[in-house]
Amino acid sequence: MDAGKGKVLSKIVIFCTKNNKRMMNQVKEVMNQLAALGSEQTLKTFRNHGGVEPMYGVKIGDMKPILKKHKNNHQLALELYNTGNSDAMYLAGLMSNPSLLTPEVLDEWIERAPWHMISEYTVAWNAAESPYGFEMARKWIESDKELTADAGWSTFSCLMALTPDENIDKEEIDGLLDRVEKEIHDAPNQVRYVMNGFLIAVGSYYKPSAEKAMAIGGRIGKVKVNMGNTACKVPYAPDYIQKVWDAGRLGAKRKEVRC
Repeated sequence: MDAGKGKVLSKIVIFCTKNNKRMMNQVKEVMNQLAALGSEQTLKTFRNHGGVEPMYGVKIGDMKPILKKHKNNHQLALELYNTGNSDAMYLAGLMSNPSLLTPEVLDEWIERAPWHMISEYTVAWNAAESPYGFEMARKWIESDKELTADAGWSTFSCLMALTPDENIDKEEIDGLLDRVEKEIHDAPNQVRYVMNGFLIAVGSYYKPSAEKAMAIGGRIGKVKVNMGNTACKVPYAPDYIQKVWDAGRLGAKRKEVRC
């Protein structure tokens, strides 16, 4: 190797080392901030909803100052998700840049999702806002793993809220509605919840199949889901959809679903 190439290589190594050290310092700083924001009461609430540790118990609103400082720091988001800490994983989903996510990373995220707050919110939101939303949703709903299927149906719901009607395949959505009617009562616990959410999403956001979603919701009736040690209830789809219609918001799309 000539001297010139050797100097260039050395500079690259030094640059990468400095960047890695800076990133690790950022991860450590954010994790320390999250630890300080955690509370036993919020931790208890998350546990009652099925939360899986490690987690500090940080209220979503309390994460906002950290997010404001680091929003769209995609590499930091990836590193935070990799910690396996539920609070950090949720924050990562808000901090990320979905346009940079690949199917491989999204698959990795759902494989590592420890509980439904991460699978049906963090992962599904990012999948829907990425360029691969429909691709991932179609793949995930076929999984035998509850959290993966959970993310798939939730991603479809998010896509109804984000995607212009003309860019949605009505035949596909009608087929999914038929599938919900046939399978929902025998589906795994959390999948029942998000299937019901899909009915509501179609009835609220996608005009071409809204009436069909309403009709199927009526035929299905109330959906029973074990909500853990909480007072939460499963929304009755027709009532929820009707409120959207009455408010004149049928088909009103959203710019983003992450929150």
